[in-house]
Amino acid sequence: MTASSTVHCTTPAVPAAARAPQPCTASHRRIGELFPALRVHRTPPRTGDGWLGGADLLARPEALRELIAHDARQGLAQYGRPLRPDVAAGFGLHRFTWATALLFTLPWFLERRVPLLTPEDVSIRRSSGELTARPGAFVCLSGDPAAGLPGARTAAGEAELAAGLRAALAGFLTPVLAAFRPEVRRGPHTLWAMATDAAVEGLWHVGGLLGEEERARTELTALFAPAPAECTPGASVSPFTPGAGFTHPAPADLGTPDGDRSRASCCLVYTARPEAMCGGCPRLTRG
Repeated sequence: MTASSTVHCTTPAVPAAARAPQPCTASHRRIGELFPALRVHRTPPRTGDGWLGGADLLARPEALRELIAHDARQGLAQYGRPLRPDVAAGFGLHRFTWATALLFTLPWFLERRVPLLTPEDVSIRRSSGELTARPGAFVCLSGDPAAGLPGARTAAGEAELAAGLRAALAGFLTPVLAAFRPEVRRGPHTLWAMATDAAVEGLWHVGGLLGEEERARTELTALFAPAPAECTPGASVSPFTPGAGFTHPAPADLGTPDGDRSRASCCLVYTARPEAMCGGCPRLTRG
């Protein structure tokens, strides 16, 4: 090579989409930091090596039963007796919904942004406690700096953003509950009560890990507050069960960590351990 030779070194171009900020990424990362049993990767759905895609869970009953079998094995190890098939399915639904609802509720809580995910945008690996969530469209407040990013949809205010969160979460969960229903053997009203419990309990728990349990309770109470008769169209919390179930103060006779919240559904844990009963079980709090 002569002294006059010129070598041009170039850096591979990075696509603009990869350089752009990714709304909700920080909140999804926080889930794993606060709760190491659940880690979220902002990637397209994964398959193989224990991963189950949301699309598979909806389309293939055998894939859904594979997910439920994980809870059946855990139940046997924990309680020393086999779970009823519908109870194992209920545990599986609760844990899937608890985890995936956080993909929506924590960005709303921390960033006032709501990702617009479908089941086809996620995958789960229960053995390692991991989820994937494909980055995409999201809802944010009109004054949010992210409002000008591709995929942003704006809400005029907090009430409209909360309605957007309920709509996004309901849209995600509707086909999930339909897929689980034959295995859980419960009707739509009970399934949505279970979904409400999982969504509330997930953010309440993570809010406590953030040191913001009281704010989480306050905002969840407002998010699922029963709509007054004169409310504007679209303000209803349906299909979710109205009310987050928190009580102030906690009933003195419950005496358990979850005793200051009345659940909308029964998890049926007593079928595996007859002496066990959640403090917030509707069998206790609602007679």
